[in-house]
Amino acid sequence: MRPQANTIIDLETKFWQSMVDNDTDTALAMLCDTSLMVSSHGAMKFGHEEYRRMAEKGSMVVKSYQLSDLQVVFPNDNTAVLTYHASQTVAPRGKSDGAMTQEMNDTSTWVKDARGWKCVMHTETPASEAAKH
Repeated sequence: MRPQANTIIDLETKFWQSMVDNDTDTALAMLCDTSLMVSSHGAMKFGHEEYRRMAEKGSMVVKSYQLSDLQVVFPNDNTAVLTYHASQTVAPRGKSDGAMTQEMNDTSTWVKDARGWKCVMHTETPASEAAKH
């Protein structure tokens, strides 16, 4: 793996931790001004204010996570695509019960500019039992 692969993995891990820590400013520092996401909620384009609203007022929060099977590809020197399996525990915001663990397959695309690496695209797909190895 390229040495920069560890940088991308570290950034992705830092982003996940920012969600657990409810640290929206750290997450925003790692996002492009406009980003894309595809999840079970559909496809969306969002800016920093929209992300802040989702992160701070969304109905669910990430309580914990574990990332595995991380793979990084660099199509060019300024683009990195990361795929991995995420086991995430989410819970309703402000509630002490109702937490659930979800098994997901994720992809993030990171681009490098004068400010450093920024995430421009993230996808999240439920992992099927048949796809587990």
